[in-house]
Amino acid sequence: MTRPTPPPRLHALFARRAPRALILLRGPAGWYHLVAWNTARDTFEPGAWFKGRIYEDKCDLSPDGELLVYFALKGRLWRTSYQGSWTAVSRAPWLYALTLWPHGSTWGGGGRFVDDRTLVLSGASGAHPDHPLVGLRITERGYRRVISKPDIPEAEWSGYDQGGCPVFYRRGILYRRLPQEDRPLADFTDPVPTPTEAPEWAKQPLPPLPRIPSERRPRRKTRKRH
Repeated sequence: MTRPTPPPRLHALFARRAPRALILLRGPAGWYHLVAWNTARDTFEPGAWFKGRIYEDKCDLSPDGELLVYFALKGRLWRTSYQGSWTAVSRAPWLYALTLWPHGSTWGGGGRFVDDRTLVLSGASGAHPDHPLVGLRITERGYRRVISKPDIPEAEWSGYDQGGCPVFYRRGILYRRLPQEDRPLADFTDPVPTPTEAPEWAKQPLPPLPRIPSERRPRRKTRKRH
């Protein structure tokens, strides 16, 4: 007898300023699948498949829900310019790297969004020449994510949506907890990897940010020579 394939693990990232979330499903066997979730309508849009490791706790969704910063590991790329692991920014729910920072280890890495186009990074240096830094600002100080979870002992993952409702995942089913019932939202029990290329809109580079004018220093008065 063959054992049934266990359902994938689930982790969700919520946008702070829009009814959007990104679901990261881990499984089957070495695969990750990204799914966009409209938390107002409870509709779901499948996105990227990735064979490797994505570190969920090093990922974040921009406040408007459009961009994803993620930290990924792909062992067969150690001897390439990507150095085997990297931090990148993509358009959710895809992983096409608009900007990418090679990392070379699993220490550090990843980042957090301060605002829609400003990031705090962990341990990143120069951007990859094929994925330059365009349309984003990097800062050293800013938003620190604080995660609160509802007390749902039977849940394998739980969190709060933007409306403050508890949502949780159990045995492959995503639920929202309401006063009278636990309402099932989506069934992820038996995913089949179907990797597809990112659509053209997800590959479009970010528009350059406007320059912040620097403060002009007052001109020094010069004395006239007689």
